[in-house]
Amino acid sequence: MTARDVQNILGARVLTGEEFLDREVRSACGSDMMSDVLAFSKDHSVLLTGLCNPQVIRTAEMLDIVCLIFVRGKKPDETLIQMAKDRDLIVMETGHRMFSSCGMLYQAGLGGGAI
Repeated sequence: MTARDVQNILGARVLTGEEFLDREVRSACGSDMMSDVLAFSKDHSVLLTGLCNPQVIRTAEMLDIVCLIFVRGKKPDETLIQMAKDRDLIVMETGHRMFSSCGMLYQAGLGGGAI
């Protein structure tokens, strides 16, 4: 699956990184707790979160996350978007809740990876 597929499944709006939408996505992780993301996320994954702070970008960078998706209509500020641009990170937003977003991606064949 690609980040573009994820965008289409969730009806998400790309905030930055549109030129990278053909990147491969292997798994997904949904959490507002970055400690859980650090413990369970795999590389080449999508991170779904409602947390809008710089720790999200730093966590994504550490784990080679391909794409950040802000759920529940959360909109990151320009500082976060610039941080993502500087790191060639795709950032999207969707109005779907985290549970629904994760379910839609799972139903489309994107798993969470083995623990």
